[in-house]
Amino acid sequence: MHSALTNLEIIHTISSFTQRRSLPALASTCREFEHPALNALWRDLQSVEPLVKCLPSDLFSIDQGRVVLQRPVDGKMWDTLFKYMSRVHSITVTQKRCSTVVEPLSVLMLSCPSTSAHLFPNLSKLTWHAEGTYIFAQFLRMALVPSMLVLHVEIFSASTAFLSVLSSLGTLCPHLQNMTMRIRCETNDLSHQISPFITQPIAQLHHLHTLSVWDLGSQGIKHVMKLRALQSLDLNLRASLAWDRNLCWQLPGFHGLKWLGLSTRTIEHASNFFSSLQVVGSSQVRVSFTSQVAKSSASASTMLFQFFTILRERCDIVELQYLSLVGCSGSGRAESGIFTPLHAFPNLTHLLIDEVCNISMSDEDLCQLVRAWPKLQVLKFSSYVAFNATTVPTFHGLIKLLRLCPVLTSLSLVIDTTKMDGIDLKRPGGGLCNKHLKFLALGNSHIKSPLNVALILSGLFPLLGQVDLAWWDMMKLMSSSYQKEPMMEQWVLVNSFLSGFSVVRERGIEA
Repeated sequence: MHSALTNLEIIHTISSFTQRRSLPALASTCREFEHPALNALWRDLQSVEPLVKCLPSDLFSIDQGRVVLQRPVDGKMWDTLFKYMSRVHSITVTQKRCSTVVEPLSVLMLSCPSTSAHLFPNLSKLTWHAEGTYIFAQFLRMALVPSMLVLHVEIFSASTAFLSVLSSLGTLCPHLQNMTMRIRCETNDLSHQISPFITQPIAQLHHLHTLSVWDLGSQGIKHVMKLRALQSLDLNLRASLAWDRNLCWQLPGFHGLKWLGLSTRTIEHASNFFSSLQVVGSSQVRVSFTSQVAKSSASASTMLFQFFTILRERCDIVELQYLSLVGCSGSGRAESGIFTPLHAFPNLTHLLIDEVCNISMSDEDLCQLVRAWPKLQVLKFSSYVAFNATTVPTFHGLIKLLRLCPVLTSLSLVIDTTKMDGIDLKRPGGGLCNKHLKFLALGNSHIKSPLNVALILSGLFPLLGQVDLAWWDMMKLMSSSYQKEPMMEQWVLVNSFLSGFSVVRERGIEA
């Protein structure tokens, strides 16, 4: 044997890079590779089927659709199972063929001589996208062990047995750090039924730093607020009816969060939620809603202005650095003045407003908007604007934007590129350029002269390789009768010119 194979680090590295289908052969070829290869093979299971295949094929039978154990499991069989189960670090259970493999294990575990913690002593991650019936509850109880750090659960329904197991999470998995709880086809009644079984254990998870869950009600949210280790929280309030009105009571709020994500049906629900909090001490806030903002421009402006005003009142003006608001193809129209309350956040580095409504914004409006955020690195507005009813910036506003936000690395903005009077194509920024910007998306921006547009963009953003055309690609996918838009062809030409300019620039540097 080569002397290098006496080095355990080398053996483990070889095993980790060996293709999965070759690991059994590697384990049986050389004694030195047996344990490292088996560890790599069993470490991450995409199904529990391999565990069932370790057992004799005649150990189970099917009687009237139920699994029946044909004979007692002897010590040799248990030794075989323990040999492999102790190597498992993560398990994924999905609906596909789920009951045919989970039920035999659930039946088997009823006669297991060891506690569940000894069956999976190293299991640290469980992903459960399946049913919540009684049979599945037995396996879940076996898989929830003290070593568990990550738990992702998405269920269609839940039996009382399944809920009973979930209610013991706090004691079964005391070191849990990352947890996701979702209900597929969630309804207000179903979430209310399940929430009490989740609320109690969450209060016991003192090491939890990442949580994604539905609306747990006022008491449940209060428990979440007391988790001092929590850094990231995603709340899905879409099925909840509680936020249809502005609640009279107030919750303490969040003090140590880095990330707060909120999913609601309407922008009003998001406003009502933030109004119920005394404080939001999070550096990153993302809000998404699924219903369109009112088509009336007055209503759209009022709703959004109220939302941003509430954010200003609740969020820490020093801490907030990232704000994202994602809507649902809003066709309403609003003036840029709706963002005025956000000027209270001087440390904002990311502002992303996507598909909320048509925002009318002149060059002067754009400059007035960003003037308060000199640290801005990422700026995104909607990828589509209805030009017939909305004012958009031009290249003149874009050039002023670079002066006010010199460290921009990503920009998504619809502009009118046809208005370039007074711009020197050789020095479009008068010598000013941004060498940090690596991503530029201009959505459905109007264009007439691809060459001139490319010359201006190349002068303003020397390190920009391409203009992102994802919006046009999405239009192709959404419409079966889509034909190539002449405007898209113009933007394809812009990218061709930019590529050519980049080659010329590189050759000039080499020379």
